[in-house]
Formats: sequence, C-alpha cells, structure tokens
Amino acid sequence: MSEITTAMNDRASEQVARANASGRVPVVFVHGLWLLPSSWDRWAELFAAAGYAPVSPGWPDDPETVSEANAHPDVFANKTVGAVADHYSEVIAGLARRPAVIGHSFGGLIAQMIAGRGQSAATVAIDAAPYRGVLPVPISALKAGFPVLGNPANRHRAVPLTFEEFQFSFANAVSEEEGRELYDAYAVPASGAPLFQAATANLNPWTEAKADTKNPDRGPLLIVSGEKDNTVPRAISMAAYKLQAKNPGVTEFTEILGRGHALVIDSGWRDVADTSLAFIRRFT
Repeated sequence: MSEITTAMNDRASEQVARANASGRVPVVFVHGLWLLPSSWDRWAELFAAAGYAPVSPGWPDDPETVSEANAHPDVFANKTVGAVADHYSEVIAGLARRPAVIGHSFGGLIAQMIAGRGQSAATVAIDAAPYRGVLPVPISALKAGFPVLGNPANRHRAVPLTFEEFQFSFANAVSEEEGRELYDAYAVPASGAPLFQAATANLNPWTEAKADTKNPDRGPLLIVSGEKDNTVPRAISMAAYKLQAKNPGVTEFTEILGRGHALVIDSGWRDVADTSLAFIRRFT
C-alpha cells in the first residue's frame, strides 16, 4: 500500500470516527474531476457551524495537496466511477448515522449512485455528470470533454487541464483574474476513465455510470444547475431531474443564475452552499 493510500485511509477513518463521536448528522462531500477534497474546506466549515459533521475523504489515493497532486499525476490514472462509488459506500458504511451527501460534477453522479443504493438521508447533486438514461449531449459539453475524449489513450491516463481548458470548462462565468486564482489553488490532473464511461453510458448496457433512480429508499434529492455551465449545461441536469422525478421521494431542481462549473469553489460558493444547506436541513 502506498504512502498516499495509507494517508487517505487514515484521513477517512479519522473523519468517520470524529463524525460518529459527535453524534451529529454526517454530511459526506464528494468532489469531481480536476479537484481535491480541499475544494470542500469552506463548505465543511459552514456545515460544521450549522451543526453537522462534515466528512470529505476524497477519491481513492487522492494526494493531500495540489502541489503533491501535480508532482505525482499518475496516482489519478484508471480511477473508474464504479470504484470511486464503492469507496464512498464503504466510508459511509462506517458511519453511525445515515449521512446527507453532496457531490459536484462527477461527484454529483457518484452522490446519485450512493442515493440509489439507499445510503443517503438527503442528496444534493451539483452540476452532476451524466449517466445511463441522460441523453442530451450539448456542444459545450463535448468541447469541455475534448481534452480527454479527443485521445482514446487518455482512458488509462491522468490528464491535466491547461488554464485555457480550465477557463472554458470551469471558470467561464468569472473574471480571468479569478479564473487564474482558482486554477492555481484547485486544479489537479484527473482520471480520464470516468469521462469515457459517461460518454458511452447509453451505449454500454454494463456501464458503471448508472444510478438506481427508482429505489424508494433513495431519499430526497436536489439537483442544482449552474446557468452558464459549459461542462454540464442545464439540458443535462434537467434530463437527470426528469429521470429522478419518477422516484416516489422528493425530487427538486434549482438553477443558480450567472454561474459556471466552478460554482462550488468560486467567489459565489456561499450561495450554492446555503441553497444546499437549506435543502438538507428540511430532511435531516
């Protein structure tokens, strides 16, 4: 087992133990591609102040820091949606109370997978990546995915984004100055595998990129869409909402005006966090 894997397991174990000892409702944060668990730090502080126990263990083998991630990019390679979802399921199984789950981008897909397994008390999926049954493929989403999908060999690689690619995919709704600050503070390489899985989800009957939208134990679900998101445009989020709305549980949709894919980390993060917190408070 690598030192990074050991540190990851230690961090997850410590967070689970702390959450259980607190007696509070846990909130599990799931990040997406090109980000680390540290992207949730301000959210974790907000939810802790609101009386919840934040847990943000990250994906398997996530490095601790952006600099470490950029120095060792290969650690991200070959991380699949199924393996990451199973990892979070295992973390959640160690919690004494059923948690709320909040995910962004591919983390939003994984959050819906976790909810479909009946492990979430309430779920917020923010600009969530598509999965089997979500059919729209807007042009901007294709352009955002091209740095990975443009080369089939990237399926087994860790792929970084240039600033220009990050600006289009994440930071198109903020100033260039803020975009560069976000890029320096948060951007790391990402596994190419999930993007290929999402792109072929409707062609592959055995895909891992799928969520059980019909499980009556799914729990309440809020789908959040950023109005100006190039990576996950409204059409994708609305298609997911229409699938999830067939569930007997509460299913809601909200659009955050003027916001792009960086809406959980940019200067307007608090609006999105407050919206998520208000939803979770209603059901936990």
